[in-house]
Amino acid sequence: MGGPLRIGIIGGAGWLGGAIADAMLDAGIVQAENLTLSYRTQRPDRLPNCVWTTDNQALADRSDVIFLSVRPADWHGLAVDAAGKLLVSVMAGIRLDALCRHHQTLRVVRSLPNAAAEVGKSYTPWIATADVTEDDRAIVRAVFDACGTQDEVPGEAEIDYLTGLSGSGPAFPALLAAAMMKDAVSHGLDPVIARRAVNTLIMGAGRLFEQRNECPSDIVETFLDYRGTTAAAIEAMRNAGFEAAVANGLATAFKKSVSMGDAS
Repeated sequence: MGGPLRIGIIGGAGWLGGAIADAMLDAGIVQAENLTLSYRTQRPDRLPNCVWTTDNQALADRSDVIFLSVRPADWHGLAVDAAGKLLVSVMAGIRLDALCRHHQTLRVVRSLPNAAAEVGKSYTPWIATADVTEDDRAIVRAVFDACGTQDEVPGEAEIDYLTGLSGSGPAFPALLAAAMMKDAVSHGLDPVIARRAVNTLIMGAGRLFEQRNECPSDIVETFLDYRGTTAAAIEAMRNAGFEAAVANGLATAFKKSVSMGDAS
């Protein structure tokens, strides 16, 4: 491929598509004039130096690499010919073979970043078809390293499982935080104080995991060994079915991802 890299993001006006665009530009992977983003009805005010369009095929025609960042439910009606192009899907559930057939290309990557790409902290697993080249892989790694951390995984079963685990991004910590805040308010804490306490707790835990890079279960055991208030809370949560609820949620998300792929 000669000349500067040209990238298009179908769905670039969305939360995830926009986050990937920002990460690529900040990392210098693509220049603004070579980045094309599509939108449906109203052109966003951001990224003014990029090319914006409502014509997804025109986006594909002027791009070497095409990112698909649309809802899986909207994908079936997306008639875009990507022959000869590298196609990178960030949609949950849609299989590699379906992407190849639908977009007439054999160079396809299926990936699953999450919303934390907005702050450069996404975890992105991905898998590629046999026709994806080493140069293609280098582009994929660069983009998702710019969004956080990435791994090429062995198969689509891993992607389907990780759809519910890492693909949910901040949703699960937010669910825990919301439950904690609700309990705090029910015990008479001012909502502003409760929110600050809970949000700081979650952010602090994330920084601790990042800096220490320990296995989470080791951190839990450390607190259990103290036999104090935290240990009592952990044991009560476990006895109430906390771990079973998490496992059930992840299993349900995995089944949903598989069923979405079967429908494609």
